[in-house]
Amino acid sequence: MTTADEWSADDTELRARRAASFGPEAIAYAEHRPDYPLAGIRWALEPLGAREPEVLDLAAGTGKLTAGLLAAGARVTAVEPDAAMLAEFRRGCREVTALSGTAEAIPLHDDSVDAVVVGQALHWFDQERAFPEIARVLRPGGVFAAFWNMHDVEVEWVAELDRLSRSTVSFQTRTSSGIVTHPLFEEFVRADFPHTQRRTVESLTATIGTHSHTLVISAGERAALLEKIATYLRGVPGLGAGEFDLPLRTLVIRSVLR
Repeated sequence: MTTADEWSADDTELRARRAASFGPEAIAYAEHRPDYPLAGIRWALEPLGAREPEVLDLAAGTGKLTAGLLAAGARVTAVEPDAAMLAEFRRGCREVTALSGTAEAIPLHDDSVDAVVVGQALHWFDQERAFPEIARVLRPGGVFAAFWNMHDVEVEWVAELDRLSRSTVSFQTRTSSGIVTHPLFEEFVRADFPHTQRRTVESLTATIGTHSHTLVISAGERAALLEKIATYLRGVPGLGAGEFDLPLRTLVIRSVLR
């Protein structure tokens, strides 16, 4: 999956293709992508205190983060640019208002929400345009937070899975920090949360098949890559016979509007 370490891209056109690749796989995305740990969601919203906040889930996808926000007691509005992802969101989160829009042109009034959160998508934004929009819709003292689920590469078999999963279009330029800055916001802070996803060899292979670096390659390369992943997983002791826990780490960054 694309992570905070891949914000710096090698190729603008490639980034655009990867960012737009999820819609045709919206159903698979909803089925196979992991949710977010409740502890991380609560930490992100902590500066708001104990009240039930009004939260914008920006680039909400199929609703993976929205489900956790609702469980944390937030009132949620979702904005998503991709029509197929938005349709899948509406099927799964019927009680939530879901609007078509982008981070660079958010379809909400000024001072509309207490928090804006982003799951697995900040690296796709035009941040020079997006942060002023995010600040516009936030109320005074509002919180911005971004989340990334990442494979826990401290686990040996997961680190090897990450290595084998890279395709010919995986980003090569890496940044060393998951922290962003913007003059409209206070200093960003970060926290990491342990997380797991219950998987089988087949479902974990399918999960990786929803990552953008496997969606924009040729059909032949994609089939070969996914078969290589499945073959590797079947050979890892304890994974081939049924369900297992995929170790994840969830990076959360947050800041408060100045």
